[in-house]
Amino acid sequence: MPSARSHVALLRAINVGGRNGLPMKDLARLCEDAGCRDVVTYIQSGNVAFGATASHAKKLPASLARAILGHAKIDVPVIVRDAAALRAIAKANPFLKKGIDEDELHVGFLADTPTAAQIASLDPKRSPPDEFVVVGSEVFFRFPKGVGKTKLTVGYFDTKLGTTITLRNWRTLQKLIELVA
Repeated sequence: MPSARSHVALLRAINVGGRNGLPMKDLARLCEDAGCRDVVTYIQSGNVAFGATASHAKKLPASLARAILGHAKIDVPVIVRDAAALRAIAKANPFLKKGIDEDELHVGFLADTPTAAQIASLDPKRSPPDEFVVVGSEVFFRFPKGVGKTKLTVGYFDTKLGTTITLRNWRTLQKLIELVA
């Protein structure tokens, strides 16, 4: 039987480096309390698959962020994508089309779609040999030396694009797609 899960919530900076600790069972409960159904978390870094109507999912980033702040005193950005968007994102990766090793690939999910001027403000030579491409409300990354050595940080993209970004590696994206399939 197909999953009743239709969306994913992507939280930034949960359980990273010993900071912003939030047990996944608490996160799942907060999602259920916010009206989500068939909730399941994936790994310890703030990935939640759940079922909800489109209108409910649209309200979830603000309501879940408030719930987390009230429960754990952590101010966490929450970005939501539906199953169709996740599949489209996986197909749109320009680095995959070039045959780049999936271990080098990440996707950045943006809370808002940046303007052309904001995208133009990004420096493609900021962190060679790293590469990125902005497509709609996602940023596709290639990190040949690993994400830990890049200057293409979330802070840089937040500032330049005037929105919030959260990154996931390619394997995590594939798993999230499975969870909403």
